[in-house]
Amino acid sequence: MYILHKNTMVHFSSIGKGTAVVLLHGFLENSTMWTIISKNLSKKYRVICIDLLGHGKTENHGYVHTMENQAEMVKAVLNYLRLRKYILIGHSMGGYVALAFSKLFPSNMKGLCLMNSTALADSEEKKLNRNRAIKAVKQNPKIFIRIAIPMLFSEGNRKIFTSEIKEITIEALRILPQGIIAALEGMKIRKDQTSIYKNAKFPIQLIIGKQDPALDYTSLITQTKNTKVQVVEFPDGHMSHIENKDELTSTLTSFIKSCNQ
Repeated sequence: MYILHKNTMVHFSSIGKGTAVVLLHGFLENSTMWTIISKNLSKKYRVICIDLLGHGKTENHGYVHTMENQAEMVKAVLNYLRLRKYILIGHSMGGYVALAFSKLFPSNMKGLCLMNSTALADSEEKKLNRNRAIKAVKQNPKIFIRIAIPMLFSEGNRKIFTSEIKEITIEALRILPQGIIAALEGMKIRKDQTSIYKNAKFPIQLIIGKQDPALDYTSLITQTKNTKVQVVEFPDGHMSHIENKDELTSTLTSFIKSCNQ
């Protein structure tokens, strides 16, 4: 399905009935990353999958897609569906969007799950890496994508999940360079949202990959100290929906149940 949001065509799907669960994909991904999880969750819940700005079948909105831009687009979809309360589950960049959404629309939140994501803003070093990535995309987006995707998996899994890496790469190669750059620019300037961990009036879960090449394990643990955030650790990398597929489905199901209690 599509809606028009600020002259931008936004693609989403909605299946199942019950508690609304919104799934937000990560950078260089699209809503198809949730296919198996969505199928399982939709047996008991209403599952909404949204292609974020410049990704999947959703058009580009501008030269910079801030996390707030993304969150407002997500809210437009949920308003269109006439939903008032929901659980947001975001992978990586989708987690940044979910955090921005939580800050903008706290009264609509029933629960928040960050999967392979962080509430911290980019460090100065990370910002430099984003700039290098933008430069690489401008020079040759295909090479950038082919290098970037395997690096999201733990080192030992890069050979095990060769076919999955190929599939993700094929999907990512469909993204226009503008969409990749706008996302990198948006992530680079995103705000620190760790205050949400302390102040939220809804349950929060953080899913960590202990060998995640994209995020620092120690900082993830540190930012949840003295908070009520439930931390779940998997042994592998950044792509928990592939590397820890079975454990992830049961973890998400348990979290959704806890949000309904």
